[in-house]
Amino acid sequence: MKVNTRKIQKLNTRKKIIETAYKVFSEKGFSVPSSIIAKEAGVSHGSIFAHFPTINDLLVSLLSDFGDKMGARLHVLAKKTDSVENLLKEHLKVLKEYETFYSRLISEINILPDEAKNTFAIIQSTVAFHFASVIECEIEKGTVKKLPIHMLFNTWLGLVHYYLLNKDFFSESNESVIERYSSELLSTYLNLIKNERRVYE
Repeated sequence: MKVNTRKIQKLNTRKKIIETAYKVFSEKGFSVPSSIIAKEAGVSHGSIFAHFPTINDLLVSLLSDFGDKMGARLHVLAKKTDSVENLLKEHLKVLKEYETFYSRLISEINILPDEAKNTFAIIQSTVAFHFASVIECEIEKGTVKKLPIHMLFNTWLGLVHYYLLNKDFFSESNESVIERYSSELLSTYLNLIKNERRVYE
């Protein structure tokens, strides 16, 4: 019984550290010392290292957690739909939930250690895979222009990233840029890629 209780406490502490790291990294950037995360989480500094030997290990675990959540939701949707519009709506929904963190991530990706960069690349590859599986169906049906799939994906990602990285130009300080522009981003992108002849037949 004591063993189980201790294990549960350990899992809860790890979860609390990760949840706090999301918040602290989002607000202060990825160069923040682990002592700040420990203080915000209400745990000892040693507890951080008991779960994550280095700050890089914490960062990679955090990115993996984010990637798992993103991938799981897109995977479920991709199994149920062949609509790129529905998939991109879900993509935006996940990004909105983690908007501050994701914006910080893409703005500081170049200063992150290689392992974290590789983890981020895996996340984007997962999104690209589900995007490709859905958009291939639309291309076959003729509802989407026959363009290189990697260019279709990179165009979407570039559009979203541009708005996130330039949030100050597009929204108020406490306003979600995705919430404000999601409909416009989606409709503009779909108008660019849709095969009008099939759409209006």
